[in-house]
Amino acid sequence: MTRSHVTTHVLDAATGRPVAGVAVVLLGPDGPIAEAATDGDGRVERLGPDLLPAGVYELRLETGAHYDALGVDHVHPRITLHVRIDGDPGQHWHLPVLLSPFAFTTYRGS
Repeated sequence: MTRSHVTTHVLDAATGRPVAGVAVVLLGPDGPIAEAATDGDGRVERLGPDLLPAGVYELRLETGAHYDALGVDHVHPRITLHVRIDGDPGQHWHLPVLLSPFAFTTYRGS
């Protein structure tokens, strides 16, 4: 399977483990484009088309369910990332999230 133009990976920084089952939605200027959930390795390799036109997109991750299931108090039930994609077909946009109960970090990965 090939990966889409946008992918993500969610890791629980407090446990050092991937977070499976996080609902992820990719939204464009006109609304939802694709929906998926992280796999057993915390990854979403197919989220939307192989190429997105240039523009600002939103990646919404429903992270609260992970900590709710563990009975762990947390502050971010949903993480929303806004990203400007340049439309270059040679560029891949991997947006990992390192998650803990009271903080998160994201960056553009490879």
